[in-house]
Amino acid sequence: MHLPVTTLRKATAMHTLDSLDAESRRTDVPEFWPGDTLKVHVRVVEGNRQRIQVFQGVVIRRQGGGVRETFTVRKVSFGVGVERTFPLHSPIVSRVEVVTRGDVRRAKLYYLRQLRGKAAKIKEKREPVGR
Repeated sequence: MHLPVTTLRKATAMHTLDSLDAESRRTDVPEFWPGDTLKVHVRVVEGNRQRIQVFQGVVIRRQGGGVRETFTVRKVSFGVGVERTFPLHSPIVSRVEVVTRGDVRRAKLYYLRQLRGKAAKIKEKREPVGR
């Protein structure tokens, strides 16, 4: 028979998990949203060699929260759409750069998968000057 865990024990366990999450989080990630164009510098291991590969594309979604947060970047390479999902706080992602800010009205941009050419272009967000 299982005994219910007391609220004190639950609170202590959650506090421990929260502190572990806080230690694992990265602070060098810039603020970005779906519609933004990113350069994601990915650490690739080939045999005993290690190199950095840049994946540039449009963020089509951000999902989850905390340490488990992921984001998906889409690009068209040689006429073929390529999507990669990256864990935001993973050591595999060495650096994230925001190239342009996109002006979109949705949180998930899955509709870009069906669009081709200029139709798939995202309007650039205009920032107010002098603020």
